[in-house]
Amino acid sequence: MMPVALTIAGSDPSGGAGLQADLKTFHRFGVYGEAVVTLITVQNTRGVTRVDSLAADLVVQQIGAVLSDIPPAAAKTGALGSKEVVAAVAAAAATFHFPLVVDPVMISKHGARLLDDDSARVLVEQLLPHAFLLTPNLDEAAAITGLMVNDRVSMIRAAEKLIALGAANVLVKGGHLAGDALDILLTASGEIHEFTAVRIATPHTHGSGCTYSAAITAELAKGAGLVDAVRIAKDFVTRAIQKNPRLGGGQGPLNHHA
Repeated sequence: MMPVALTIAGSDPSGGAGLQADLKTFHRFGVYGEAVVTLITVQNTRGVTRVDSLAADLVVQQIGAVLSDIPPAAAKTGALGSKEVVAAVAAAAATFHFPLVVDPVMISKHGARLLDDDSARVLVEQLLPHAFLLTPNLDEAAAITGLMVNDRVSMIRAAEKLIALGAANVLVKGGHLAGDALDILLTASGEIHEFTAVRIATPHTHGSGCTYSAAITAELAKGAGLVDAVRIAKDFVTRAIQKNPRLGGGQGPLNHHA
């Protein structure tokens, strides 16, 4: 039977990020993708001009429809929007019998705010404890922990604090560091794993975080261990950036065929 993966995320009509990027990644990894829509954006490679969150009960009904008919082997969250949606997804996540990857999307690649302070607080208090894996970038890790996160040591400190807040495992993504792109995984058992890739000089990285977490989710759905899932996903995202199709007039998408 084909593995199934679920994304609970926002829509990007340009196809570079959000649930569109997640579904492309699921397909590329050979898993059947399902998508619960949380918010609608108006955006392209140049910027975001509108963000509308869906009603929380509509999001819950979508999740229920999926779980009752084609339950996934792993799921991920992306942009959730309102605190009501975050709380509703957290309540649903408490019933999940499969690993949940939480990508705490707070700000879009273009700088648009996708999660306000109240929503972020609900995410930390209610959703984070249900995360099998939390995948913040440096800014998100800093916003959640209150720490300055700008090097290897502070990335580990932030990961430790995030586990103390309830996440089972944490992957802090260092894509904005100088030098090689370093990501640090801290597991529930206290193991530290480092993943590096040569930095690629390109503006075309739109949707890289969504794609990364979706690739990890796909591998988990296929039964891979966490460390292997992150390693495979990291390699895929690096190739997808290297082979980007140079689309659009701004920060273009990755190549999901990589």
